[in-house]
Amino acid sequence: MKPATHERARDDTRLLIVDPRSGRMQATTIATLPEYLTQGDVVVMNDAATLPASLHAHTARGEALEIRLLGPDDDQLFPAVVLGAGDYHTRTEDRPPPPELQVGAWLTLNDRTRAQVVERAQLSPRLGRLRFNLVGRDLWRELYAHGKPVQYAYQREPLALWSVQTIYAARPWAAEMPSAGRPLSFATLLELKRRGVELATLTHAASVSSTGDPAIDRALPLPERYEIPEPTVHAINTARARGKRVVAVGTSVVRALESAALRSGGRPVAGVGLSRLRIDPQHRPNVVDGLLTGVHSPEESHYDLLGAFVDRALLERSSNHARALGFLSHEFGDACLILPGALRPAARAA
Repeated sequence: MKPATHERARDDTRLLIVDPRSGRMQATTIATLPEYLTQGDVVVMNDAATLPASLHAHTARGEALEIRLLGPDDDQLFPAVVLGAGDYHTRTEDRPPPPELQVGAWLTLNDRTRAQVVERAQLSPRLGRLRFNLVGRDLWRELYAHGKPVQYAYQREPLALWSVQTIYAARPWAAEMPSAGRPLSFATLLELKRRGVELATLTHAASVSSTGDPAIDRALPLPERYEIPEPTVHAINTARARGKRVVAVGTSVVRALESAALRSGGRPVAGVGLSRLRIDPQHRPNVVDGLLTGVHSPEESHYDLLGAFVDRALLERSSNHARALGFLSHEFGDACLILPGALRPAARAA
């Protein structure tokens, strides 16, 4: 599918409705989303703001590299992946490997900011944890002054940080934009509220979509931190008790809610956790009934997750249908709502 660019307005997003119950599909626009939900349904969004996660640095020997932060562990310590020299004009998978970094090595970002390698992952030497020499407000000021959002080779121009945020973004936890929520405008959210649909949030540290390292990319998505507030758990439990549906905006929300449910016998619990769950067609969701997501190709890691909500045959048909209609893909692309009962069965001929 053809990728969309960041200049595209949120309301220009097209929407493919896929109903696993009836086996039907319908193409529409994101502005009509409220028409497919009913009073008492809950829409759960990931309110993580996108970090200025891309930082250019050099080693003590002067070797250039790029650091991609994977969300903060605290005000000084960040998990991160390291890429070789280059920029967004070159696809991630075509970038050269970074210089080998040992625990204890220092990376220099600028005259004021440095980061030390404090851990290397067994999965790959490119993955580990960095501890910055600054902390708290001083560190965040430097990150926002010198960092950039993760860039994409298919974009003609570099992305500004504001262009990779949802309208409800809050804490800066996400390495890349929780892109399923990008098409949601204030008008759409207000219309959902007007129709009696409950809006709830959680925070999930959405990680990177590609690193160029085969070992890491095969393991995606990586373990990611999340926090679910008590009002969100209450909204979900109330909806389920009333026979209403829980709709996740994006795969990060699915991972957070389903991971939390595993901790408590099938019901989500409030609090902080680490989502290690890999959701695929064999997983049967305990919490989430439907999913608003981007348009994904079969080679993407997110595609497997969709199989937990719709059978393979219908998933392939919907993917082919979206392609035939010219739906756009990637971070700024069109959307898909997978929701049982969204479309009534076609009437039989008399």
